[in-house]
Amino acid sequence: MSPVRIRLPRIGLGCMSLSHAYGVPPSVDDGLTLLRTALDEGVGMLDTATLYGGGRNEELVGRAIAGRRDDVLLASKGGMALVDGVKTIDGRPETLRAQVDASLARLGVDHIDLYYLHRWDKTVPIGESVGALAELVDAGKIGAIGLSEVSVARLREAQAAAPITAVQNEYSLWSRNPELGMLEATRETGVALVAFSPVARGFLADALHDPDELAPADIRRAMPRFQPDHWPANAALLPGWRDLAAEAGCTPAQLALAWLLSRGDHVVPIPGTTDAAHLRENVAAVDLVVDPALLARAGDLIDTDTVSGPRYPAGQSAEVDAESFEVAA
Repeated sequence: MSPVRIRLPRIGLGCMSLSHAYGVPPSVDDGLTLLRTALDEGVGMLDTATLYGGGRNEELVGRAIAGRRDDVLLASKGGMALVDGVKTIDGRPETLRAQVDASLARLGVDHIDLYYLHRWDKTVPIGESVGALAELVDAGKIGAIGLSEVSVARLREAQAAAPITAVQNEYSLWSRNPELGMLEATRETGVALVAFSPVARGFLADALHDPDELAPADIRRAMPRFQPDHWPANAALLPGWRDLAAEAGCTPAQLALAWLLSRGDHVVPIPGTTDAAHLRENVAAVDLVVDPALLARAGDLIDTDTVSGPRYPAGQSAEVDAESFEVAA
């Protein structure tokens, strides 16, 4: 089935870090300021989820867009939520219907432009989950359907049940999993590939030099690439990375985003940040012109063969369906 046609911008803002996952989030007032700055800077898409902050992130986004609903493409997700404080994947139709209604209330809107199945619930055929979302499209509660952390096979199954507009999978120089088929599958079928963690959770922004300094609750502490078995090899890539960014005349984060944008017009990075200066830096990457030969060198420097460690620890890896390189933990 052909995707529902909604126009995604070239870059969006991932809102998770304003409420969730990366250490201590900013205050509500600071979060609102950041989101309103994003709107002022012309960021065309805000990406949130039921999971983030147990709903607090959607409430924050809702406050930020009040009176400015038409300025932004609003994206959220369901099928994964905190239930009694425990992250729970649940793709049953009745759960998705309830979560969409709850998201609409928290966001203070009558429809969500793009709504993703945050994770495929492996106990529920994806066609059943997507079918429920299709009913919500018909009801006017959501505008289009997306999938997150899925494989090409799952995308095909979902497309047989309903039009799919976007796939949101991790994609960056150091996480090339979409190149195992999803990059081409989305291009061929007119589906947007929305790239989360496009600057490698801060690594490619040259923003992290000692994982031991991360806040105790920061999710990167549990990720193999930031742990002692792998971090030294990864950190050794940074001097060369800085040199490439300097040669390109941009910041390391901008070079990472420029590389992703060069992968196809259908690739939409959604970097997250809590800092207005970094936000403006990321937005400016859209207008960068970088020599393709330098982008190729960037791709050679930071690649599956040079990055040490898998994306996720074993427990999280079992939750996702996306294609994966075989990497020892």
